[in-house]
Formats: sequence, structure tokens, C-alpha cells
Amino acid sequence: MSKPRQPDDPADRESLLDLGHLRREVRTALELAVVALAPSDLIDRLAASAGLLEALAELPKDSAPVIALLPTLGTRTRSALDEWQKWRHEHLERRIPRG
Repeated sequence: MSKPRQPDDPADRESLLDLGHLRREVRTALELAVVALAPSDLIDRLAASAGLLEALAELPKDSAPVIALLPTLGTRTRSALDEWQKWRHEHLERRIPRG
């Protein structure tokens, strides 16, 4: 495992922090989707995003794979998370009594 990098620019620090939050959020969503037996295509999208974010986190931020994959990966991950939230609301929230 590589040592965590310390970004020089505060803007880089912010984007790395956002990626860290996004990575944790998609991992949690993936775990919940698996337990909830969400559709396999949704689970696959969450898993692909989680795996790529994990892999890219290990690489230098200025490496070719990070530069090539990160812009679209953020968009794809947010889309998968939005789809998960919609599915969860439609299939779980209505069935689980609150309060």
C-alpha cells in the first residue's frame, strides 16, 4: 500500500476530500443494495464505481489512469447513487413503517 499523498493546493485537497466522501458513500450504498436485493444492474453500477474509486485512490493524482478516468467516474458514480436513492425510496421506504 502506498503512503497517503498530501496535496499542495487547497483546491486539490478539497477535490480529494470530495472523492473520499464519494468513495465511502458508494461503498455504503453498494452494501445496502446487496442486502436489499436491489436489481443486479444497479448493484453492478455501484460495484464498478466503488471498485474504480478504490483503485484510483491508490494511484498518484497526476497519473494517466486518474486523469483519464476521474472526470467521467464522478458523474457515473453520482448517477448510480441517484438511481440507488430512487430505488430505495420506491421499494424500501414505503414498506418500512417509521416511528
